[in-house]
Amino acid sequence: MTIYHIAFRTDWDAAAAAGEYRVSSRGRTLEDEGFIHASTETQVTGVANAFYGDAEDLVVLVIEPELLTAPLKFEPAPGTDQLFPHIYGPLNVDAVVGTAELGRSSEGRYVFER
Repeated sequence: MTIYHIAFRTDWDAAAAAGEYRVSSRGRTLEDEGFIHASTETQVTGVANAFYGDAEDLVVLVIEPELLTAPLKFEPAPGTDQLFPHIYGPLNVDAVVGTAELGRSSEGRYVFER
């Protein structure tokens, strides 16, 4: 199953040049959080609107879990019964097999369609 991570384009561009990505979520590093937040395809829209609704210049990283060099765990998030993928270490850029864009609805909310 493919997983996804919402990133600021500038952070992803820097990581692509460096060989690894170390941003956990908006305003938090891997070192701050202990893991990198990711989502399943059905979770991307909710995460985008909850945490990035006012942000621009985002990109969705398309990640193949089999290519990760760091451990991946599916864990519950506070306030929900859903399990979210968490990457426990740097994201190696060769595990990112593509990028996708977030669109906006006519109401201005993010939508994600693959």
